[in-house]
Amino acid sequence: MATEVLVPVLGESITEATLGEWLKQPGDKVAADEPIASLETDKVSVEVPSPVAGVMGQHAVSVGDTVQVGAMIATIDSGDGAAAAPAPAAAPAAAPTPAAAPEPETTGDTPAALSPSVRRAVLEHGVDPATIKGTGKDGRLTKEDVAAAASSKPATTSAPAAPAAAAPATGGRKEERVKMTRLRQTIAKRLKEAQNTAAMLTTFNDVDMTAVIEARAKYKDLFEKKHGVRLGFMGFFVKAATMALKDIPSVNASIEGDEIVYHDYADISVAVSSPGGLVVPVIRDAQDLSVAGIEKTIGDFGKRAKEGALKMDEMKGGTFTISNGGVFGSLMSTPIINPPQSAVLGLHRIEDRPVVVNGQVVVRPMMYLALSYDHRLIDGREAVTFLVALKNAIEDPTRILIDL
Repeated sequence: MATEVLVPVLGESITEATLGEWLKQPGDKVAADEPIASLETDKVSVEVPSPVAGVMGQHAVSVGDTVQVGAMIATIDSGDGAAAAPAPAAAPAAAPTPAAAPEPETTGDTPAALSPSVRRAVLEHGVDPATIKGTGKDGRLTKEDVAAAASSKPATTSAPAAPAAAAPATGGRKEERVKMTRLRQTIAKRLKEAQNTAAMLTTFNDVDMTAVIEARAKYKDLFEKKHGVRLGFMGFFVKAATMALKDIPSVNASIEGDEIVYHDYADISVAVSSPGGLVVPVIRDAQDLSVAGIEKTIGDFGKRAKEGALKMDEMKGGTFTISNGGVFGSLMSTPIINPPQSAVLGLHRIEDRPVVVNGQVVVRPMMYLALSYDHRLIDGREAVTFLVALKNAIEDPTRILIDL
């Protein structure tokens, strides 16, 4: 008896996803609740667990296919895996059946019917999809079908080799086409939407990092011993930003229709790296957290982002974003707003530069700050005032302690 594996509920307003990877292949033994596939949504990757223990049955969809919530993507057969071995033999046995022959021809003659992963496999192996019997749902081709056809017909694959040999004469240049992940598609769509909707402008300032660097060097060991987390720079910037947002509430506001929504809380979105690209989890009520609490939250986000374990709810909302391109070596940039937010702060690398202090030229560790904002809501005066307030708090961290 086979149990269907369905696409789980992925979160509010999310109705579909892309199959990113199969973690179990047909015939593999599967435990209950063991992940068998990975789905890519608009925000994060989600693992699909097996509803029962048994043996992995047939895949109903291929990597790269779009699947709807509630759709069946595979089956789990009862047993311990021993009975699964004959399953691959059943597919070749069906090949001579005359009634099934026309289906692959139709599929092969219609490239649009092939999934992105199968189209890529066809190009890589140089085979004709019309000559291959599909073992997928409704006779569709799978990557395994293409690989099997390529390995079982050496004579067929040798024919395309002659034109391929001419490639080195042009310098051996190659191209590879890879379908954009759903996360990357969503990022592209939202960033372009921000450019098309907001009247975006960027204001710059620089900040002397001497005081923060000295405080970090003096207290980092005690801080880590007491709080169990390293003392970084983001804790200072997030805390200083929450204070500046309280003074300049329009930077923390958003536009909805013909209304301005002001927030009396600061939910700070912070960009962190994940295997699939940058994701932006949210530090809720950051104004109520200490520097230690902020560092703990960011550290937890970073760890789980690398593991692909961030949850949907942790990526929603946010009233203001901080992006630290400095960790990658960026000197200066113009960050793009994350709608429906109205502003984003860009941090950059720290480098020693000559500056004038009390009439003397001295070398100080300086960082450029960039505030991109929606000019429909935020005036230039407010943007500059926000950056100056942030600069003052970082250059004199005592202000953070006494809320000045």
